[in-house]
Amino acid sequence: MSKTATSSRPVLTGIDTSGAYPVHYRFSHAKSGNRHLVVVFANFSAPDDYGWSNGVLDNVRANILWVRDTFDGQNSYYLCKDMDFELERSVVTLISNVMHSLGLTPDQCTMWGGSKGGSAALYFGLKYGFRNIVSVVPMFRVGTSVQKRPAIADFMMGGQVTDEKVQVLDRVIPDLVQAGANPRANLYLLSSPQDENYSVQVEPFLPLFKNYENFNFVYSDSPFITDHTTVTRRNVPALMGLLNLLVDGIAPRIGFVTNGHEQPDVDRSGIDSYLKSTSQVRESFSAPVVLSPSAGERVPDANVRFAGTAPGAVRLSFWEKGKYVGSPPVAPDGSWSWTRDRAWSKGDHTIRMFAVDAHGFHSPRAEIAFTVTARDSVSFGTEERNPSQEGTAPAPPTISYPAPGQQVTGAEVGVAGYAENAPHVTFAEGGVSLGSVPVAADGSWSWSPGWSWLPGPHTVDCYAVDADGAASRGSGASFHVVTAAESPRAQAPLGYFQ
Repeated sequence: MSKTATSSRPVLTGIDTSGAYPVHYRFSHAKSGNRHLVVVFANFSAPDDYGWSNGVLDNVRANILWVRDTFDGQNSYYLCKDMDFELERSVVTLISNVMHSLGLTPDQCTMWGGSKGGSAALYFGLKYGFRNIVSVVPMFRVGTSVQKRPAIADFMMGGQVTDEKVQVLDRVIPDLVQAGANPRANLYLLSSPQDENYSVQVEPFLPLFKNYENFNFVYSDSPFITDHTTVTRRNVPALMGLLNLLVDGIAPRIGFVTNGHEQPDVDRSGIDSYLKSTSQVRESFSAPVVLSPSAGERVPDANVRFAGTAPGAVRLSFWEKGKYVGSPPVAPDGSWSWTRDRAWSKGDHTIRMFAVDAHGFHSPRAEIAFTVTARDSVSFGTEERNPSQEGTAPAPPTISYPAPGQQVTGAEVGVAGYAENAPHVTFAEGGVSLGSVPVAADGSWSWSPGWSWLPGPHTVDCYAVDADGAASRGSGASFHVVTAAESPRAQAPLGYFQ
């Protein structure tokens, strides 16, 4: 079972493929045998498209299911692709499978989310009869909302954004409310007049809830709220208090309620079986085989060449001491070979790796231990240098592309610049080596990573390295990755990154 360190809670990851669309998820078991399930939907800025995954839910006592909103590399409001709502049914199939594996009912579930995730929580909670719904700054007019994000609009509407399709998506949530779907739901909706979307996306629809017996609208009016995104941050403590009340069976209203219902010794075989069957790590997917270097080999060359086989894989993922090292591709016949851009340090190394198939499933782990007997050929910029080298270290490289803070698309982002009196420039992000390139005779250099970056801000630290291995101070290349449809194409200097 694959584990993900999104918080201090043990978290398991998996892919439910029982519907038409594979749905990625993360799951964390309840504390002290609590008998409740919280389903978490993601907003647009959620890391890796898993919402509320930064530890804010650590103290929630319930089982937690994070549902990822990534389908064929794009967001979908958890609703549709090409107006095909089989995507929605795949999502609810995952939720139902987890719920039934835990031996729970819809009355023991809370749908939870903010913004895009708030819309999903409202939609799935009303349509499929889940008892508790917490919707933070939702968008009621989904079609109107996605028109501001052309790539998502194209994905959801099949590449042709028409008024008719926009209206269909605009009605999916209001029609449920107007029809009185799930009238016994405990509904908690939070918004603010400081949210720029409030007057169009929320306020006109509040009267539709008049027949809901426990509809609660939290009108958050504060000078410390400045826009759509700060509404949630301002209300996190209150929201966590509400969530734990719902988990305990207390839906704030007039009347008698009971709480608790923990079962510390409950049979977990159902959920354990489901998690194992949908795990992202597939035991039937063979671990990669390393043919070179051999186990325990003493390698005289610091530029170690790895080679082996991994049938069924499209790429490998290499790690050392918990840090990502590289991801070489696998040929169609299952063969692979890889030499890292920078040399390995002298001494013992243990590399762990796994294979990844075209659907994102992982193989079991393999590892190879070897010893480098040669001296490092290059000293990486983030490593500690001998103080005697400080006076002779080259000047930091200059960055000519991208411009500071430039918006670029993930498929095209490289870095370029100039470095005086240095044969190499090396690169890192967050202390993790990304590679190196030689410097041309005129001092210019350019580097393309060979992968697409995740959306969001990035800073690549660049270091000039001289012939003796002394590295300069770092120069940061900062940029913000957006989808190709969200920003004009970044204009790199002609000839770079070809």
